[in-house]
Amino acid sequence: MRFGLMLPPQLDLAHVVPLARRAEELGYDLVACGEHVFFHVPTTNAFVALAAAAGATSRIGLLSAATVLPVYPAPLAAKMAATLDGVSGGRFELGVGVGGEYPPELLACGVDPAERGRRADESLALITRLLAGERVHHDGAFWTLDGLALDPLPQRRHLPIWVGGRRRAAIRRAGRFADVWMPYMVDPQRFGESLEQVRAEAVAAGRPARAVRGALFCWAGVGADGARARRTALEVLSRIYRQDFGPFADRYVPAGTPAQVAARLSEYAEAGAGTVLFAPAVAEDELERAAETFVHEVAPALVAA
Repeated sequence: MRFGLMLPPQLDLAHVVPLARRAEELGYDLVACGEHVFFHVPTTNAFVALAAAAGATSRIGLLSAATVLPVYPAPLAAKMAATLDGVSGGRFELGVGVGGEYPPELLACGVDPAERGRRADESLALITRLLAGERVHHDGAFWTLDGLALDPLPQRRHLPIWVGGRRRAAIRRAGRFADVWMPYMVDPQRFGESLEQVRAEAVAAGRPARAVRGALFCWAGVGADGARARRTALEVLSRIYRQDFGPFADRYVPAGTPAQVAARLSEYAEAGAGTVLFAPAVAEDELERAAETFVHEVAPALVAA
C-alpha cells in the first residue's frame, strides 16, 4: 500500500513547506494538495503549493488532489503539470476533479457549472495526448488546437492521472482516462462496487481492467483519546464545508484511536484501495502529531491486516 498526507485546505501558507518536509521525513509516499479559487475557507492553488513543496523535498511524490480542471484551459493545465513534473524530478501526479461544491467559483472563472463535466472530459482527452508528446489537431466544443505539441514534456513517459468523484459520470471518466480512481465520502461497500464499475468502463474504452487502481481520499481524525479525535474531526469538517457532518461521521469519516481507524481503513483496503490519502481533520496545532500517529501506528497496522 501507499500512503499520502493531504495538506489541509485551511493550512497557513507558511506551513506548506515545513509540513511537506515533515511528510517526507516520516516516510509518506505522497504529499497532496487540493485547491479552490474561491471557497468557504482559505485555500491555496495546488500547482503553486506543490511547486514549493517540490523545491523543499527530494523523494516524496506530489499529488494534486484535486485540480479543479474546468477552471483551466486544457493546454494550460497540461503545461503546468509537465512543468511541475520537470522541476520536481519526475515526482508529480495529476489528480483532477470537476468541482461543483461551490458554484460561485466556477461562475467567477467564466464556467457554466452545468458544463463542468463536459469541459473536464474534453480537457482530459487533450491533456493525455499532449502529455504523451503528440502533435495535436483538435476542434472541440471548448478548445481548438491546430497541430500543437507540448514542449518540454514530463520527465516520465507517462505522467499518472488520478480522477476523483463517485457519481456515474465520474466513474465513466475514470474508466476512460485514469490511472487511479479516487473517490471520497463513500463507504467500503460502495467503494468496492464502484471500482468494479470503473474497471468495466476501462474495458469498454479499450483499456485493461487493471489499468485503473483504487485509492481513497480519507478525511480522518486519529488520537490516543478516540472520543476527542472523533469530536474534533466533526468540528473541523463542519467548519470547512459549512454543514453538520454528524450524520456522515460513522459512515464516511474514520475517527478514533489508531486501532479503530486502522480497522475501518482495512475494510477499504479489502475493497481495493491500494493507496490511502490521509486528510487530517484535526486542529492545526495537532496536525504534525496526527501525521506522525497515522504513519507510525495506523499505516503499519493497515499493512499488517
